[in-house]
Amino acid sequence: MENLLKEQKLDLKSDRTSTHTFVACFSRERVGNQLRLWFASIAYILMNTMRDKCLVNTEFKNATIGNIRTKLLKLGAVITISRRRVLIAISSIFPYKDIFAEIYERLSQLPCTS
Repeated sequence: MENLLKEQKLDLKSDRTSTHTFVACFSRERVGNQLRLWFASIAYILMNTMRDKCLVNTEFKNATIGNIRTKLLKLGAVITISRRRVLIAISSIFPYKDIFAEIYERLSQLPCTS
């Protein structure tokens, strides 16, 4: 459990609140801090779900969120948006392009629940 908390704190920067004073807890800055923590929590849930559902048979099945973020999500691409589709052009030398395509396929097959 400690490793999961450390992963959220270090990899998703959930501890980066703008103020640390007691007086600010009762002002508008508290809303910003709380929103930042909510975003970090939602990002952790999404990344953990992606790891469980999409990265099962890949080399990233036991990777930390920081490694997934650095190696798979922080990449250079050209995005072209037309009326019918969004085209993401990734470099041909991207080492994880097959895993990226597999993640896309698995994400598109997941059911949408409302």
